[in-house]
Amino acid sequence: MDSIKTNKLLLGLCLAATLLLAACSVSYKFNGASIDYTKTKTIQIADFPIRSSYVWGPMGPLFNNELKDHFANHTRLSQVKRNGDLKLEGEITQYQQRNKSVSAEGYSAQTELSMTVNVRFTNNTNHSEDFERQFTAQASYETTRSLNSVQEELVTQMCKELCDQIFNATVANW
Repeated sequence: MDSIKTNKLLLGLCLAATLLLAACSVSYKFNGASIDYTKTKTIQIADFPIRSSYVWGPMGPLFNNELKDHFANHTRLSQVKRNGDLKLEGEITQYQQRNKSVSAEGYSAQTELSMTVNVRFTNNTNHSEDFERQFTAQASYETTRSLNSVQEELVTQMCKELCDQIFNATVANW
């Protein structure tokens, strides 16, 4: 008799647990975006001109394409030319290299390349989130290599890092 009561109790507990789990739903977004798509549907991303005194020609298009691709790949926002619910604009303000470390012989052993972007973000659905801020990324290379041999790889890496920072600050709310 006790085994019948135990079986009924276990069955009842399993049924209750199943109903409880079915009633609860958890939603995870792995892209990091926290956008209310009922209010925010479009984004306007202007090309960022280069305002730095030191320039590498392909840097502008690399950055601009990466930024647009990043938002296209990680959100459901439609990119528009004007009147976007969200608006990103700015300029590449600095691109420079400096010695990062010195060898025992007194020569530069590593050089650091850095890129700074000034961003103006406007959220037309919630202006309390508007900001103007600078974002910087760095990458280092051994001085035994020439800048020409590593520049494209390092600038591409820095553009990706900058786009992650901008994405997190604008739509991921980090």
